Amino acid sequence: MKTTVPHQVSDLMKFLDNSPCNFYAAANVAEMLDNAGFSRLDASDKWTLTPGGKYYVTKNDSAIFAFCVGTGEAHAGYKIITAHSDSPGFRIKPNAAMACDGGIVKLNTEVYGGPILYTWFDRPLSVAGRVILRSDDPLHPRHALVNFRRPILTIPHLAIHFNRNVNDGNKLSKQKDMLPVIAQVNDPLEADNFMLKAVAAELGVDINDILDFDLTLYDVTPAMTVGYNNEFITSGRIDDLSMVHAAVTALVAERDTPSAMTRIAAIFDNEETGSGTKQGAASPVLYNILVRINEALGGDNESLLRAIANSFMVSADNAHGVHPNYAEKHDPTNHPVLGGGPVIKINANCKYMTDADSAAVFRSICEEAGVPFQYFVNHSDVAGGSTLGNILTSQIDLRGVDMGAAQWAMHSVRETASVRDHCYIIKAFSQFFK
Repeated sequence: MKTTVPHQVSDLMKFLDNSPCNFYAAANVAEMLDNAGFSRLDASDKWTLTPGGKYYVTKNDSAIFAFCVGTGEAHAGYKIITAHSDSPGFRIKPNAAMACDGGIVKLNTEVYGGPILYTWFDRPLSVAGRVILRSDDPLHPRHALVNFRRPILTIPHLAIHFNRNVNDGNKLSKQKDMLPVIAQVNDPLEADNFMLKAVAAELGVDINDILDFDLTLYDVTPAMTVGYNNEFITSGRIDDLSMVHAAVTALVAERDTPSAMTRIAAIFDNEETGSGTKQGAASPVLYNILVRINEALGGDNESLLRAIANSFMVSADNAHGVHPNYAEKHDPTNHPVLGGGPVIKINANCKYMTDADSAAVFRSICEEAGVPFQYFVNHSDVAGGSTLGNILTSQIDLRGVDMGAAQWAMHSVRETASVRDHCYIIKAFSQFFK
């Protein structure tokens, strides 16, 4: 029997559809916070914060940090949930237009992060991102977001007739095989600055006012539930926008719940490329925010160090659910299943920040929230990745746990996760923030 989709998941699907790239994810989080009564801060201004106040600040238009200031003393500490706004895919290079036979125009792109390349072929693709516009102040150009919202590109695969062994394995060239087609023109001169002309027309600006851009390809196919009983959600960017949505939803839900500790949802950018940017987890951006909150509460360096010692962080980045066709790829006794609840991620070589203490804390939170939990450990013959938690601890010596939702096809153009898990995780995050 077909089941009703929970409102949290309907809201997630809307968020995914409206967040085709990191810049739109941050903008949509800001809208959620504005609607919930949070006040926007500017990092270049002097901050005046009040206990119980609700605030947020952005970095680079692509990272966003929201917090509810605690009502306790400055050393009471911080409850932090982190996630990231970026996803693997393709970025458009400068001077992108390339004229081909028959008036075909393709775009020169660069791979961002580690996408599963094959999944991008023959998809209806569009473009979204940030455009930098000329202003009267060279140090402060104007920023605008652009989203074409309709399918304007595709990456056509070579027909099997030209490569009969394609199904036996076919190594792809990112520079040759993965370039998207955007148009067919009558005059080769029309290909010149094709992308810039399209962006200018979409924004209604003079092409000479466009100084630069950060533009990303995305699949326009909307998020949807699949499964006979609507058990699963399939979409692009589930890693890690589902955790972004869960963290912010929980913070908004508990924003008026009294708390001595300051509660923070920290959404970083560039996790997929190592976090080594000013808006990434390897930067001091979160530490600087903690310093400013501490000072606003009348604290000093001693109270800041005490607050950090009293704090706990949940690093929320999705996990690999056991694949029904490749169970042998997973650890034999610690392979999380879709729908089995939040996944606590463990690695003996400290690729995750989880240890026995922090795993026990998150387990207790799940038990108090009444949600199931499970564990992920890599198969010992398979190398695993790392995420925000251990990167952040190089900046701030926080206790914390790495966790996420179990999903299939991580880094595919479309990933699959569990409807039930998203509701479980929001419930656990809300319990954490209480």
